[in-house]
Amino acid sequence: MNNKSIKKNYLYNVIYQILTIILPLVTTPYVSRVLGSDNIGIYSYTLSIATYFILIGSLGISLYGQREIAYHQENKLKRSTIFWELNIIKWISLIISMILFYMFFCLNGQYTIYYKILLLEIFANMIDISWYFQGLEDFKTTVIRNSIVKMISVGLIFAFVKTKNDLMIYFLIYALSDIIGNLTLWIKLPKVLSKAKIQTSSLKRYFKPIFQMFIPQITIQIYTLLDRTMLGKILNDMHQVGIYEQAQKIDKLSLTIVTSLGTVMIPRIASLYKSDKKEEIIQRIYKSFHFVWLVALPITFGLISISNNLVPWFLGNDFLDAIPILQIGALFVIAIGLNNVTGMQLLVPTNRQNVFTITVIIGALSNVIGNSILIPRYKAIGAIISSVIAESLIFIIQYIYLRKELSLKKIFKFMPRCFISSIVMFAIIYLCSRNFNPSIKSTIILIIGGILVYGICIMAFKDDLVIEIIDKIKNKIKGEKEYEK
Repeated sequence: MNNKSIKKNYLYNVIYQILTIILPLVTTPYVSRVLGSDNIGIYSYTLSIATYFILIGSLGISLYGQREIAYHQENKLKRSTIFWELNIIKWISLIISMILFYMFFCLNGQYTIYYKILLLEIFANMIDISWYFQGLEDFKTTVIRNSIVKMISVGLIFAFVKTKNDLMIYFLIYALSDIIGNLTLWIKLPKVLSKAKIQTSSLKRYFKPIFQMFIPQITIQIYTLLDRTMLGKILNDMHQVGIYEQAQKIDKLSLTIVTSLGTVMIPRIASLYKSDKKEEIIQRIYKSFHFVWLVALPITFGLISISNNLVPWFLGNDFLDAIPILQIGALFVIAIGLNNVTGMQLLVPTNRQNVFTITVIIGALSNVIGNSILIPRYKAIGAIISSVIAESLIFIIQYIYLRKELSLKKIFKFMPRCFISSIVMFAIIYLCSRNFNPSIKSTIILIIGGILVYGICIMAFKDDLVIEIIDKIKNKIKGEKEYEK
């Protein structure tokens, strides 16, 4: 697949990933006021519990399967066999996981009714085959089909979630939209699969590599799940869980723009690795670092500068305590952006998931210890501080391992110009925000102003990647005009 296809896939993935977060964010001001911070906390806490069982049942098959399909893109029979064999393993494992979840959480307890609805979410993951299309580097299919379903779910929320008593309906819409979205992907399967003979004895060969993928997959999620679980368990305060959840939604939207490049790069790097093109892999990795600095730094400083203006009108007065969580959590964008390059874009596609697993486990343990110390004293703020430290630690450890392959000087080569441009933007936007009352209009003005200031500054530095992007846009426009003639 050529560079043009990579760019298209990145664009498709960015659109979808942003859509999956923007659409809930469209409903967030409404849902935050209708359900309140306590109900949002219940939703976040119970979902975090269910997600553990989904992760255990999925066994890391999605990431492993994506890589294996990428290895055999040109062999239809081989990838068809891999598809069905991995699905058989996944279905058996998730059925067992569903039974255990029902036994431990659905028979009795405070939130039994919500846990029963979340059984549907486990089923939704059983029929998720998006990893197959990602391995084929076909992101268009997942974007178009799932985007439609996501938009329908937004309409359903506005139509049926009217009071605090509608929390159960909110759960149902969340779970059923995932089921429908995943089912639609099966429609295209006959075009990209062939008949394959499956032998149960051949399933054993997957156990070791799947297990190697399983450990990092489940530990990665600790950063996003354990904070909510520990906040609920240690404090028994759903308000704290609720403000943490909503602040993280905003941070994740920004993070998506940075990490979406990694999603489309995984199969590309895997394919290059299979062809033994090591030099090209490293060049692409350096370009990914350049992209992270170019995008992550202004997003981070931008979030910090507009948070006081954004939260009051966006989430409501019940969520004002989310402001410092949002500001500290903005550092996630940089930390995860960097370790996404070293881990997900380099270590995993080049078959070094054992190293990746070790770094993630260390980060997870760091997060557990940090949460245990900081949550009792600083509550949700302590949880976000602990997570940012853990993500930063992962990048440091991964770089130490890769130091013979990657030059620290080249990694940070483009950081100073992006940092200076971001600081200039931050200073101007922060000063302006102090003179604006919180409103959607003022937040939009601040965001547009920040983009313009950063854009002017980075252009003044004549950044290589920016110039390359602009030149390609100009050439494309020029080419279209010549075609029209």
